[in-house]
Amino acid sequence: MPVILSCGRKGNASATTSEIADSTQQDSADTTLRIAANRTEAYFPLLMGKKIGLVANQTSVIFREPGQPGMKTTFTHLADSLLSAGIDLVKVFAPEHGFRGTADAGEEVSDGVDRRSGLPVISLYGKDRKPSKAPREGLDLVVFDIQDVGVRFYTYIATLQLVMEACAESGIPVIVLDRPNPNAHYMDGPTMEPHLTGFLGLNPIPLVYGMTIGEYATMVNGEEWMDNGIKAELTVIPLENYRHDMRYSLPIKPSPNLPNDKAIDLYPSLGLFEGTNINAGRGTDGQFQRYGAPFLNREFFTFKYTPESNPGAKHPKHLGEICYGEDLSAEPELRRVSLAYLLKAYRHCDRKDLFFNTSGFSKHAGTEKLQKQIEAGLSEEEIRMTWKADLDAFQKIRKRYLLYP
Repeated sequence: MPVILSCGRKGNASATTSEIADSTQQDSADTTLRIAANRTEAYFPLLMGKKIGLVANQTSVIFREPGQPGMKTTFTHLADSLLSAGIDLVKVFAPEHGFRGTADAGEEVSDGVDRRSGLPVISLYGKDRKPSKAPREGLDLVVFDIQDVGVRFYTYIATLQLVMEACAESGIPVIVLDRPNPNAHYMDGPTMEPHLTGFLGLNPIPLVYGMTIGEYATMVNGEEWMDNGIKAELTVIPLENYRHDMRYSLPIKPSPNLPNDKAIDLYPSLGLFEGTNINAGRGTDGQFQRYGAPFLNREFFTFKYTPESNPGAKHPKHLGEICYGEDLSAEPELRRVSLAYLLKAYRHCDRKDLFFNTSGFSKHAGTEKLQKQIEAGLSEEEIRMTWKADLDAFQKIRKRYLLYP
């Protein structure tokens, strides 16, 4: 089966990329979606005889389809599959939430040893966010396979870029195994401003960018967004039979506080509450499907809940306090970033001086303008109009790197 190679020429995906992407769709009459990890025939031969590093978490699996209707789909972790195939996997790099995906958001992940495989685990969410020189030594190739959800402040794409940059500096090729983006059916939100860039957004992209993680990797390379314009030797193993408008229900939680499709759908919108003093459902079983705070108006907001310490949220906002807010678990699917919840909460907040954590909010939003617009009383449509020029400009860049219709 073909492999997609990206030479990363600035402003253009390579001709090889588009030609091979077309041939991938033509090679099989089967219309079943195949994730790249399942396409072992396309990438296992590239790993044989080499010392491999793997950037992975609990979503990095090869699925084994059920043998009969109604049977539960099972899977094997990619690390276990590589070892079973005789591939020389020598170390694992772990992103935010850790290799097995159990750490809190923002909780430092430590180096260690994976108990199941015995592999050394190097943290990319502790003192280093970028693989330092020592852990790179002795590697011939690095494989990146992590499920993304298509939101700029979801930190796996920052980890991807820093891994690519580190590998480029050491002359180590990178293979990205592509996975569907459950929020790929639209592109929306404010664009990251250069002075606010950081781990919540390294590049001038909108809040929701409408690309798979493989497409995003080719864009990072092609637009020369890494330090000093350095480029990685990048190979993207593509999905088969995938479209951006395809609905994809994640079989495995991508992180502890995105437990289901509804949370993932609402995450681009409710994730903006992370830069405020409003609880967005952490410490409950409705993470990113509700919001509330003790100081929201209890006469307007009749829904209430109390955050408690739980796996993935040991210290949620307003722990043990009654929060007044809104339950969004029955909301229809979104096709754009919604500011309705944020605006409603601000308008009906009894203590507006407690609402924003200004620095954190600006880093999540990617701009200082949004907080000022909300405080000035602008409507959602008035705010959205200020995003249009940047979204139009990004759309032109994005089109150069799309691998799927």
